[in-house]
Amino acid sequence: MRFFSVENYLQIISGRDRSLQAALLRVGLWPAGAVYAAAMVIRNKAYDWHWLRTEQVEVPVVSVGNLTLGGTGKTPFVAWLARWFRRQGVRVSIISRGYGAEEGSRNDEAKALEWALPDVPHLQNPDRVMAAQTAITELETELILLDDAFQHRRLARDVDIVLLDALQPFGFGHVFPRGMLREPLRGIRRAHVVILSRANLVSEECREEIRQVVTKLHPRAIWAEIRQQPTAWVNAAGEVQPLDSFHPGKIAAFCGIGNPEAFRRTLEGLQVDLNAGEMRLFPDHHPYTREDVADLTRWAEQTKAQAVVCTEKDLVKIGLTHLGRIPLWALRIEVAFMSGLSDVEAALQPLLERVVRHREGV
Repeated sequence: MRFFSVENYLQIISGRDRSLQAALLRVGLWPAGAVYAAAMVIRNKAYDWHWLRTEQVEVPVVSVGNLTLGGTGKTPFVAWLARWFRRQGVRVSIISRGYGAEEGSRNDEAKALEWALPDVPHLQNPDRVMAAQTAITELETELILLDDAFQHRRLARDVDIVLLDALQPFGFGHVFPRGMLREPLRGIRRAHVVILSRANLVSEECREEIRQVVTKLHPRAIWAEIRQQPTAWVNAAGEVQPLDSFHPGKIAAFCGIGNPEAFRRTLEGLQVDLNAGEMRLFPDHHPYTREDVADLTRWAEQTKAQAVVCTEKDLVKIGLTHLGRIPLWALRIEVAFMSGLSDVEAALQPLLERVVRHREGV
């Protein structure tokens, strides 16, 4: 294994690796993190002081983002938001930058969202203002959801939602590359809503500690807690198996997501037969090649697994029902609120009223 694999990098920056080499690396990474943090502060001030222009569009905009690199469960939450607005009869489009996509293709989040939300357009464009205008004029979009856009400030938004991962809420206290923060923690003051995701994976005391940190930084923020709830097993052919009827025997698992530990813990919670050494990790947004698939197939056969499991983001990129002769299944995850649902809905309600007024020409 390479020393700077994803897993080893997290061990280093979190401080769990107490070796001299890791300590020296942490010291060496600190100046780069300080420079990056300063650059983000200057950029945010430029928007705050109107030196950089923010552009408004004619329909409501909701942004979903995070403060840290890696996965916080944004994709299932964006899907929840899209379904919530669709139930109110609102025509929604999702817009994202398309990070990690190859030229002319869709990235993994887009593919997963399109699979889950076939009636919701998803536009990918680094110029999100242009994408928003296209959605409004060509798709008759009434409300825009910005995916992974908390640090993208050029397009004005009506509601800014930030997700914190309960397992890694504050990026180990440092800005990348010394830690996992995308910007200094005080940036959370721009958020209207702060949601603790995967809240069920930590204790009530831990959740309260996280909330207190957020409250000190931003006492007016709406607070909610959600869990990423497994709902079914699915494969690339569209077949679905309920959780309680999925008993393949010994399994092997792999993923290429921002927070692989969350996937591991979710599998453990399902009490599947997964040994500690039978989970392969890839970088976030990893583009699976034929060589990767062949290597995964050999590895799964060596583990004598009866099934291989992954996330939906991985499955949509691989697109196979089997690795060799071994069935390949993905765990479908949906959002369930543990607290704060009514407060979040109250924050969204004015946007519905604005959509109605726009339809009526008021």
